[in-house]
Amino acid sequence: MTLRADYEQHGAVVVRGVLSPEEVSMVTDAIEANLNDLSPRAKRASADGDGSFIEDFCSWQRIPQVEQVVHLPVLSQLAAELMGSQQVRFFHDHMLVKEPGTSQRTPWHHDIPYYNVEGRQNVSMWIPVDPVPRVVSLEFLSGSHHGPWYMPRTFLDEQAKWFPEGSLSELPVIEGDDPQVIGWELDLGDVVCFHMQTLHTAAGNPGPLRRRALSLRFLGDDMVHAPRQWTTSPEFPGLASRLPAGAEMNDPLFPLLQL
Repeated sequence: MTLRADYEQHGAVVVRGVLSPEEVSMVTDAIEANLNDLSPRAKRASADGDGSFIEDFCSWQRIPQVEQVVHLPVLSQLAAELMGSQQVRFFHDHMLVKEPGTSQRTPWHHDIPYYNVEGRQNVSMWIPVDPVPRVVSLEFLSGSHHGPWYMPRTFLDEQAKWFPEGSLSELPVIEGDDPQVIGWELDLGDVVCFHMQTLHTAAGNPGPLRRRALSLRFLGDDMVHAPRQWTTSPEFPGLASRLPAGAEMNDPLFPLLQL
């Protein structure tokens, strides 16, 4: 089975040794630069007194180290292969750092209901810069990208901020021993790639290692703007006045990448 066929079937794959040690160092520098210069979008995604889980979004235009990673051809070429796309447009960056001693889980969810885009040709790349044991790695429900949307909720207090209560089905109960749940132990240079509609989760991080990752989102040929009546995550203020519904994401916020 080809890599793209595997991606189409499962909605998530691991690609081993994508990045060289030098490129992993670039990603590490990008994450640390972001940690040292958090944006107004940054948030603590763990409860008070529960370690530290820090997220930040859309830093590539203000942090050169992040922009450098965004433009790595090895990543855009991999995105084109997985999506089966002639072009690759960058969507946004997302830094996620779970320090040792953080018990907060990332609950089961899929990303597309939070976003302002529609289409099938997309991929998110989760790039760790610390070895990730299987027990704290991302997990996915294989094939769920072919299924329906489920109610998006806030991670800490489970509020329905994006859709009215009852307007979407609630997530089914997914047990850890479900044979459809897939995930991998990760080493430096490995990249986890997943569809924006694939259900995924992650455990806390009891330690001893940090769990630092930079996630990059890419859009393919059929992805278009889908203005929402709710505040998307991340939000792109003013975009709806520049791009009509159904338009290609042709805006300086979403540059085409070299292949």
